[in-house]
Order: sequence, then C-alpha cells, then structure tokens
Amino acid sequence: MWEVADLHSIPTREEMRQALEKRHGKDVQDRFDSACVAICGLGGLGSNVAISLARTGIGHLILIDFDKVDITNLHRQQYKVSQLGMDKTEALAANLAEIAPYAEVTCHTVRMTEENLEELLERADIVCEAFDDAQAKAMLVNYVLENMPEKYLVSASGMAGFGPANTIQTRRVMKHFYLCGDGVSDVNDDIGLVSSRVMLCAAHEAHTILRILTKQFDT
Repeated sequence: MWEVADLHSIPTREEMRQALEKRHGKDVQDRFDSACVAICGLGGLGSNVAISLARTGIGHLILIDFDKVDITNLHRQQYKVSQLGMDKTEALAANLAEIAPYAEVTCHTVRMTEENLEELLERADIVCEAFDDAQAKAMLVNYVLENMPEKYLVSASGMAGFGPANTIQTRRVMKHFYLCGDGVSDVNDDIGLVSSRVMLCAAHEAHTILRILTKQFDT
C-alpha cells in the first residue's frame, strides 16, 4: 500500500468504506474491494482509468509502465507539473494515495514484454490494455487471449481528434474480451490526442471493468 503522509488527517478506512457502500451497496462494494485490476500503460488512457477505479473502491490496482512524466503528457494525463521527471508508476501511485489511501497499489516500472507479461499479470482478475503503441497493444492482446483465456481483457482502439463523442463505444468482441473506442481514428493520421476524447475512451474502459465485476455482461 502506498504510504500517506498523515493518516490522522483523512477519513478512516471504515468511513471511506461506508461512503462507498451508500453509493454502490454492500454486495457490489464487496466485489470491488476484492478485485485486482492490472492497468498496462499509464498515459492518457491508463492514468484516467486508474483514477476512476480508485474512486470506485477497487481494492488492488497493478500499475505497469516504464516511462517518466513529460511536459507533453500534461494535457491529457493525470499528472502534475510538480511530477515532471518522475516515473509514471510512482507519480500515479502518489496521486491515487490522495484519492484512495487504503487501496493496495502495486507498481512495476518496467517495459512489458512477452517474457515478463505472465508474471506481471498473474494476480489480476481483469487486464486493462492502455498502451499508445500499436505493437505493444497487439502483443498484450494476443498473449492474453492465447495464454490467459480465463482473464477478462479490456482494450482500446481509436480515440484521437475532435470527432463526435458518441462514436466512442464499447463492443464485446469475445466472451472475455471488450474493445472501447471508435475503431477508426489514429494519431498516425496526424490527428492529435485531445484530452476530452481520450478521457471518454478511458471512462468506457473503466466502466466496462465495473460492469464485468458486477456481472453485467454485454451481449
């Protein structure tokens, strides 16, 4: 668990739990508390997904990224100017500690490869793919589908530009595989990543994870 500077200045674990139960109900919150979600890539998608899940009370988040916070990240990623140069795992864990101080957060500051992927994801119930590199996306999706078919996988494709918000959608591709995005837009087409649209896609990923945990499966 990430350390908080002064636990006496924040609500107790029980107080935070009760507040969440009022919103979600005890049974649902029990499911969230016991869940473990791995977030692979902590950029515009992953950092926003992590914060949404932390606010909901997900009990264990695994954060995976090898990169550091750069000034070019600040327009769409959940980091601060004061965190420039920090490892994204460390910076995001610190931010999550201010939101959900009792959540278990495990950080892996490594580049994910086929060699370490299984070990990194072993404890996860649900894997969230949030890479901004097409090859990394394909590697993770293909490996999980082929070698970890029991795990749920939530991925994203297409969120660039100023296109309509409603073209960001969620599709259930396979029993354990969901894909969020418009499926069309690509930064390689010189369409930039815009904070609001990236956050929309991240919200789809986070909400899909919550629906899986509450057994509300799309058809």
